[in-house]
Amino acid sequence: MKTRVRFAPSPTGFLHIGGARTALFNWLYARHTGGTFVLRIEDTDVARNSQEAVNVILNGLRWLGLDWDEGPISGDATGPSKGDYGPYFQSQRKENYQRRVEALLSHGLAYEDQGAIKFKMSREPIVIPDLVVGEVRRELTDREQADPDFVIVRSDGQPVFHLVNVVDDLEMNITHVIRGEDHLSNTAKHIALFRAFGVEPPRYAHIPLILNSDGTKMSKRDKGASLTSYMEEGYAPEAVLNYLCLLGWSPKNNREKLSLSEVVEMFDLPQILRHNARFDLTKLTWLNGEYLREMDTERFYELAVQALGRAGLDTTRYPVEYVKAALDTCKGKFKLFSELPAYGGFYFKDEVQYDPEAAKRDFTPENRPRLARLRDALSRLEPFEPDPIGHTLKAVAQELGVKPAVLVHPTRLACCGNTAGPSLYHLLAVLGKTRVLQRLDKALAVIG
Repeated sequence: MKTRVRFAPSPTGFLHIGGARTALFNWLYARHTGGTFVLRIEDTDVARNSQEAVNVILNGLRWLGLDWDEGPISGDATGPSKGDYGPYFQSQRKENYQRRVEALLSHGLAYEDQGAIKFKMSREPIVIPDLVVGEVRRELTDREQADPDFVIVRSDGQPVFHLVNVVDDLEMNITHVIRGEDHLSNTAKHIALFRAFGVEPPRYAHIPLILNSDGTKMSKRDKGASLTSYMEEGYAPEAVLNYLCLLGWSPKNNREKLSLSEVVEMFDLPQILRHNARFDLTKLTWLNGEYLREMDTERFYELAVQALGRAGLDTTRYPVEYVKAALDTCKGKFKLFSELPAYGGFYFKDEVQYDPEAAKRDFTPENRPRLARLRDALSRLEPFEPDPIGHTLKAVAQELGVKPAVLVHPTRLACCGNTAGPSLYHLLAVLGKTRVLQRLDKALAVIG
């Protein structure tokens, strides 16, 4: 039978990094086996759901590149291409649940109780042959729960998670349920429901939880818990995907930097580790820096321009070749795209703001005539390229009897606004003679 897996988040807040990892493992298994990946939004809890939370889930999955394979055709789409599919919504499938509940009632497998409907649970132990955890035996004679029956429809008429989850998995022909280990406690109930409907349950694979670096359970308030934070802070989605793969799964050769195509080829459920994974933000940030350093140039431009736009810097005001040349001087110099505006944003500003401490140190009265001499020499320089710029600065420093650094620091501050950034001679060449002279003139006026 062809593999069919699903990711079924509830739109009640944000996309947790653990949820993103669950979606990834399902997607990987579908791609590895040539199967189908289904996205299903479990939105029956009307009071807690919101369209904004749905959008967060969809945007997060799209950012990661985890495309789903089927669903209602969205918008004005006329063909079944993957990009046209919307997810399934449980709120649109209520008739299915009602039909199944009526079947359980008619066969004496469920009953009304104080306005709610409860499922009549088997009193026999249930064995869960889990593909990750191993065989788990659930005794249904819990001392703390003399009655193992459970509610499947609340008194307000809303079906509960256990019922809708099973009905959808059944009707969507899900073959493998890959989800967090925190759901293992629900699985005996789900298996009992499947059997009550006369079908065998799917294969279960409960994956280890993601913990904080100190071993505590990662809550939604912990740093790094929200996928949105990585989108906003300038992580590359391919780096985040790579790191998520390593949280609870390990390739046989213990490599850490892996392309997604390599992971798809290698990924299988028996390789999922049994112990919980510890989230290491430092390691993720290092890995992200490696991805940025080795990233294809056009992809780097794409993500860099997006990061600059988030910071309010409009690169469309500048020629494409200028933007690319500016970004070339920044590649490999930072680990997060969120650092780019501070590092290279001066390229895309009409005027720069000077770092106060640096200005106090470098914009001194004795540096004014030195900077003026360099400005005069640069105004006559042709071609205005890195090597000639460097030779000119060193020649002026020699004439003045000072080290080149005496000119380098105030020049960088005048043109960038701070004391750190790309190679000075290259950044001056990219800015071009006109901008460089304008910025030097402003600095000379500031020094007075």
